[in-house]
Amino acid sequence: MSKINNMSIDWNKKYLKNKIYLDKKIKIDISTKIFPNNFIIGSTKIGINCIFLPNNFLQNCTIKNNVTIHNSVLSDCEVGVGCKIGVFSHLRDGVKLGKNCKIGNFCEIKNSTLGDGCKMSHLAYVGDSEIGKNCNIGCGVVFANYDGTKKQKIIVGDNVFIGSNSILIAPLNIADGTYICAGSVVTENTNVNDFVIGRVKAVHKANKAIGRYCPTDHQNQKSQNECIVS
Repeated sequence: MSKINNMSIDWNKKYLKNKIYLDKKIKIDISTKIFPNNFIIGSTKIGINCIFLPNNFLQNCTIKNNVTIHNSVLSDCEVGVGCKIGVFSHLRDGVKLGKNCKIGNFCEIKNSTLGDGCKMSHLAYVGDSEIGKNCNIGCGVVFANYDGTKKQKIIVGDNVFIGSNSILIAPLNIADGTYICAGSVVTENTNVNDFVIGRVKAVHKANKAIGRYCPTDHQNQKSQNECIVS
């Protein structure tokens, strides 16, 4: 790797012109591409052939080779080879990603490890957890790691599927091959290849919706009492 501060003055000026701030302490390979509006500070180390698309903030991170990051915030974490991060991802202290992970829109990870090939594509939170290889964390999944007084840990094995809008309540152990259906609340440990479903059955009450919702009619200014659903 080449230290940024050992590059020529002209090279640094080019980056400043493009609204890129690179701390003197960082180490970065010259093959990495950095787009405008990136802020990289601290003891950050960046490997070869990485791509930093616009609007990232990195502090004290280790970024391995062939990583792409877009519009995200990373601090005190390690990102494995071939990972794709963003947009709008937040990787906090203590995060370690294996190879070829995907962390997508509005995801937050804190003090957790994810094994190779894990996917967490949108709107999810993982904290104080160990997750194995090739796991899928669906949209809206929450690892509920705080019980009101202290943080608890969740351990997830390999090849686990966690469906959308599921909540895992720590402390918890999810065994290899577990399949958790969307909308489940999981409070008990699972065994290998368990199929887990924990939804409340929906109750349909005929005509009970009448009068409960009245779309605003700005022209006629109907009141809630005047709203009749046919």
